[in-house]
Amino acid sequence: MLIFLDTEFADFDDRELISIGMVSEDGQHVFYVELEDFDRDRCNNFVRTTVWPLLGQTHGAMVKKIDLPDRLRSWFDTLPRKITIACDSSYDREVLGAVIGRPWPTNLVGWFDLRPLIDTTVFDQAVSSYHDQPDRPWHHALHDAHAHRAGWLAWMDKRRRDDPS
Repeated sequence: MLIFLDTEFADFDDRELISIGMVSEDGQHVFYVELEDFDRDRCNNFVRTTVWPLLGQTHGAMVKKIDLPDRLRSWFDTLPRKITIACDSSYDREVLGAVIGRPWPTNLVGWFDLRPLIDTTVFDQAVSSYHDQPDRPWHHALHDAHAHRAGWLAWMDKRRRDDPS
C-alpha cells in the first residue's frame, strides 16, 4: 500500500519539522500533526508568510516534539504489513527519518519518488484541481499529501485507460 507523505519544515538548510501529513492510497488511513514547539526563529520568510497562517486550524493536531516519534510509530503499527512511502521530495523522506529514528517501522518496505510524475499533465491537473478548493491550501502538509494522492490516482487511471491489457 502506498502512503503519501508531505512535510513542512523551517527552511531547506535547517529542516526542522513544523508539520507532517500522510494519507494512504485508499484514503482510509490519515495522519496529521503540527509541532507546537518548533523554533520559529529558524524559519525562513516563505514559511513565515505561507505556512504559519495555515497552522492551528486542525483540531487535535498539535503535538510536542518529544511525543511525535511514538505517535508516528503507533500510527505505522495500524497500517498493513507492507507499505511504501510516496513523496515528491527527498527532504520529506529525510525529515520523516530524522523524526521517527531507527529502526524504521518493520512494515515500511520502500519509497516511491513522485517527482517524475509531477510534470505529467494528468498528475499536475489532479493536484491543481484538489488545491482549487478554498479549504485545501497549498503548503499545508495534509492537503499536499491528499493532493499527491489525487495526482497518483489520476495518473494510474490514465495508465489503465492507455493500456487496458
